[in-house]
Amino acid sequence: MEASIKTRNIFRNISPIDHRYSISEEALFDSLAPWISEEASVSACVKAEIALMIAHLTVRGGLTPALKAELEKAAAAVDPAEVYAEEEKTRHNIRALVNVIKRKVPPETAPLVHLGATSVDILDTSLSYRIRGVTREVVLPHLKKLEILLCNFAEKEAATAQVGRTHGQHAVPITVGFAIAEYVSRLGKSILEIERLAEQLKGKLAGAVGAYNATSMIVKDPEELERLYLAELGLEPSEHSTQLVEPEYLLRLLLEFNVAFGIIANLADDLRNLQRSEIGELREGFAADQVGSSTMPQKRNPWNSEHVKSLWKAFMPRVTTFFMDQISEHQRDLSNSASQRFIADYVAGFCLAISRMSGVIEGLGADRERLLKNLRGDASGGISGGVIPGGILAEPAYILLAESGVSDAHEVIRKITLKAEKESLSFAAALSADPEVLARIGKKMAELGIVSNAADALSWFEKPEQYNGLAVKKAKNLAVKYRELMQKK
Repeated sequence: MEASIKTRNIFRNISPIDHRYSISEEALFDSLAPWISEEASVSACVKAEIALMIAHLTVRGGLTPALKAELEKAAAAVDPAEVYAEEEKTRHNIRALVNVIKRKVPPETAPLVHLGATSVDILDTSLSYRIRGVTREVVLPHLKKLEILLCNFAEKEAATAQVGRTHGQHAVPITVGFAIAEYVSRLGKSILEIERLAEQLKGKLAGAVGAYNATSMIVKDPEELERLYLAELGLEPSEHSTQLVEPEYLLRLLLEFNVAFGIIANLADDLRNLQRSEIGELREGFAADQVGSSTMPQKRNPWNSEHVKSLWKAFMPRVTTFFMDQISEHQRDLSNSASQRFIADYVAGFCLAISRMSGVIEGLGADRERLLKNLRGDASGGISGGVIPGGILAEPAYILLAESGVSDAHEVIRKITLKAEKESLSFAAALSADPEVLARIGKKMAELGIVSNAADALSWFEKPEQYNGLAVKKAKNLAVKYRELMQKK
């Protein structure tokens, strides 16, 4: 009797992943479902059971292409709903799965279903298979898309002047591309590590305590049977198993997911802050019919960046559970049974954040006029918000003065900044009020080739965007490096 499938109105779902986000991110949801849905969980266990049968038949010399094809056809005929219905009787998920598979495969092969395996030989192996698959097919492609978008933006804005900020205060000049290149570098390394760790996931066929007790009664070389079984799924054996695969393989991958998630949340926070009304240097794309506020028609909120950080807040604490699942008493307890099921939620939440951030970067714009105004402080002169116009060039003034032989150069320049603040002057104007200091600085600048002659020093201090070190070069180099790395097969 074919089991019935219960359907539910999406608005009666409990998890927002299954209604709020599955609607707005339908393509992403559809790409995740083959790997982390409940249907995928059952199907992967079926694949593992069929892989075990193929391994047994290989060892016995009874596997033919026709029989293998018949087994794979039987696997495709297993309905997750039928397995669930069987579990209502057995009260055991894997035993229910075994019973259903036995009814599908050729009768002469039925005794081989689950032969020598314990439940976790199937469960841990199929979980590794699914997490490796979703990482390869969904997580990494989305991460690489985001990384390439960041590379492109960093390269495009490599020379766009911006004021650097530390402790929330204006520091020294950088460029927009350089600021984004930070995330290119951080996220790029994390992506490469995720790629590596996904290939390290392992499976097992070591039995109830990991000592190959059951399979030792069946074959001469239980480890060879295990290798054949796992090879069908593209996996390798855990170096040591209890009833469980060593948990650190999966733990390390999930932790690196969380590292990447944190980097993306940090980027979201920076982008959100740079869109503040009083800063206004960057702007998310905003659709013609989009509404920023239910009561303030003028609002254009950076809601996508805020949404990414909010997802991070919801899912980042799951790492605690990942660590707790590392511990199992003796050869196994069942304390990870429920908690491990929520890995799927975490992966979905992570992917949703990646996708949303890609959308932000695709529509991100830079207001060059506002960037330059903020960088220069206030071109009209005067102190605004405690910012001395051109004050961010106090650092090169001090360094050049020190290079000219003035031992207390830092103190000299500090007093000039105090004068600028007290008298509402630009830094350049305050500097020009001390001809001796300006002359020494100008002479050193000419010697270093920063200006053609000492008389040009003052005009250089009126344009702080010229002082950006290696910002442009670093932005371009990192963009090229990580774009190439992401495009490697």
